Amino acid sequence: MNDIPDRVPTPCPSCSPDLETVHEVLTTTEGGGTVTVRCSECSHVHKIQPEREREVTLDVVVSQDGESFTANVTTPEDETIEVGDEFILETEEVLSTVRVTSLELDGQKRVDEASADEIETVWTREVDNVAVNVTVHPQDGSRNDSRSITVHVPGDYEFEVGATETFGDDEFEIDAFVVRKDASGYRRDRYEEPGDTIFAKDTKRVYAYDEQSSAWSAW
Repeated sequence: MNDIPDRVPTPCPSCSPDLETVHEVLTTTEGGGTVTVRCSECSHVHKIQPEREREVTLDVVVSQDGESFTANVTTPEDETIEVGDEFILETEEVLSTVRVTSLELDGQKRVDEASADEIETVWTREVDNVAVNVTVHPQDGSRNDSRSITVHVPGDYEFEVGATETFGDDEFEIDAFVVRKDASGYRRDRYEEPGDTIFAKDTKRVYAYDEQSSAWSAW
């Protein structure tokens, strides 16, 4: 059985029937039902049937480019899942990395963290490739004529305050960015100091101004 380690803790019927001792795994039956072990304390050889880890199948809703689809994942029932966790979702249609954005329990209750056996639905979004909203202010700094564009980049693409970006006909200098609520590792929800960086998958919105205009704060 591939998931049985070389050594396992289990009671020994010869020297320790009530307490677990370390046993060396000698052989396993085909199919993994029975394991032959040898006690490290008294060398007694006996057979055990290791407990199989109980698993649950969860419904996963994946948001991707404004659309969504449903899939399933299997996980240990005592696994703790929380908002911000990332995992690889593999189905017949797609293989992608997704991030947990919300957890739904019985009665449509939403929480940020729960044990897998309590969860009805895992809400996620795809983070391999993401769409990032960018607000571009005009050259004169007037917000009345600001425009919003969407750029499509890999999830690990980095935006940096003060850097100039070019996407097609759009060229702009980043002035600030806002962090998504499901992102971790950031001390604030927005940054505007030159040199501040963020991954695209963690970005809620980027604020920028046209490359030819003078710098000014979007905040």
